Amino acid sequence: MKLVTFTDNAVYIDPHAMRRDTGTGGVLHNRRVYKLSAVAQWAQRTGQLELENVPTSVLDFVNLDATARQSLAGLCEHLEEAGLASVGIEEVRLRAPIELPPSVRDFYAFEQHVKTARANRGLGMIPEWYDFPVFYFSNHRAIYGPEDEIPYPQKSKALDFELEMACVIGRAGRDIPPEEASNFIAGYCVMNDWSARDLQMEEMKLNMGPVKGKDFATSLGPWLLTPDELEDKHTAGGANERYDLTMTARLNGKEISRGNFKDIYFSFPQMIERASLNTWLAPGDILGSGTVGTGCLLEFGNKRERYLQPGDVMEMEIERLGVLRNTVIESK
Repeated sequence: MKLVTFTDNAVYIDPHAMRRDTGTGGVLHNRRVYKLSAVAQWAQRTGQLELENVPTSVLDFVNLDATARQSLAGLCEHLEEAGLASVGIEEVRLRAPIELPPSVRDFYAFEQHVKTARANRGLGMIPEWYDFPVFYFSNHRAIYGPEDEIPYPQKSKALDFELEMACVIGRAGRDIPPEEASNFIAGYCVMNDWSARDLQMEEMKLNMGPVKGKDFATSLGPWLLTPDELEDKHTAGGANERYDLTMTARLNGKEISRGNFKDIYFSFPQMIERASLNTWLAPGDILGSGTVGTGCLLEFGNKRERYLQPGDVMEMEIERLGVLRNTVIESK
């Protein structure tokens, strides 16, 4: 099941405004968008599902119990015969699937990225990196969606992208064992962790951060894909869950990055175990995987021609999760 948040094509989204919930929850099937509430009401009316509250947003959907989510996902193949109203995907503007998540944690879980980025700065690998997956908190009020314009961060001259996969928590939990953690995932989407490298390097010298180097923009989308859609891409399950999914990035139409999610060192269940240690995770919380190997300009080191500039178009693509495209613009 592909869950989307959408508005009318004519709705103007100010790239400099505080990010807010602006869209309607929908189901994308065969390039047609159906209102999520209409799908849920149809399922109730025909006796295929019982719901206490009809979901109207993607965040409502992930707050449903797993059985209800799975039941709704299983009905997608019958949407066309249900006769529900729908619009073509080209007739709407897709937003981030969850525009205002409760929290955003971003991990650092691909070994190739960590090794290469450190080697380019003349640094060796940190032995403790292998002990547990580490993360930082990003800004849940700086979420951008597909086709959104990304204002260039002020006081920076080194804007970078980071090609990542994100999971969305679908069930509250604390101190979650990794063997059970996959049951807490409601879905997956593409993530671009925009990074101001010069600001990031300045603040990390002080052993705090990344903070201002990261908190100005995170892109998510174009849809949230439920786990059942990836069953045939499993390469490992349980605590070591992996998917064989090609990940690519294109700058102004030219491919500059290619990797695969199956190469991740720490799995999402392991990240969930760490994130939930001594604290609660809530439905809608976002966990980013960290950058796939080759998935940012920082890794190019001295071979890098330049960092991103206003006018550049970045496309992040993950197999089955779609293309997340954004254009960089001048900041006010």
